[in-house]
Amino acid sequence: MAKPFDLPDVIPVFPLPGALLLPRARLPLHIFEPRYLAMLDDVLKVPDRLIGMVQPVTGRDTNRGPGLHTIGCAGRVTQFSETEDGRYMITLCGISRFRVTGEVEGFAPYRRVRASWDGFERDQGGDEADPGFDRDGLMNLLSRYFSARGLSTDWESLREADDELLINSLSMLLDFDTEDKQALLEAPCLTTRRETLMGLLEYALRGGAGGEVMQ
Repeated sequence: MAKPFDLPDVIPVFPLPGALLLPRARLPLHIFEPRYLAMLDDVLKVPDRLIGMVQPVTGRDTNRGPGLHTIGCAGRVTQFSETEDGRYMITLCGISRFRVTGEVEGFAPYRRVRASWDGFERDQGGDEADPGFDRDGLMNLLSRYFSARGLSTDWESLREADDELLINSLSMLLDFDTEDKQALLEAPCLTTRRETLMGLLEYALRGGAGGEVMQ
């Protein structure tokens, strides 16, 4: 199957726990480890400038480091700046999810994987819609969640945000654990992601696994 935009068969990956990237969303990153500085230097030399964000799997180590979840999301470096001490601040724009089909051995200090883009063609289209989105219901859950955790936010911006931007931004920014982030990533469509997100908020408000119920 031909891949839109000639997405490459091999991409470098950044296994960063809890760092979720979704298609058409933007993820700021601070790059300072030598191996990832080397990765960025190499990425900036090629036209696609893609980096795959993938969640590591706790307790499943390999000779290259932690095991990797089989689905990640590739982002294109769209902004970068270098600090005086040689670190980088970059922004990734989510292009498409991918399936890890294998890891590439080699002499690079960072990890690379073989990526299959099949099944994620929708990721490269326009914004997704969520016809059944109950915005008031989500806002109510968020209000209770933020209040219970002593958090604040710009509620006006949340109310005015497009459906996809709102759902994906919350999925990326809220403090869920790695497996929950992976569930949000793997949601097949925006509606499923929103349902998963609301389920996670409701679970947290109930106190999680046997925890104290949040008011």
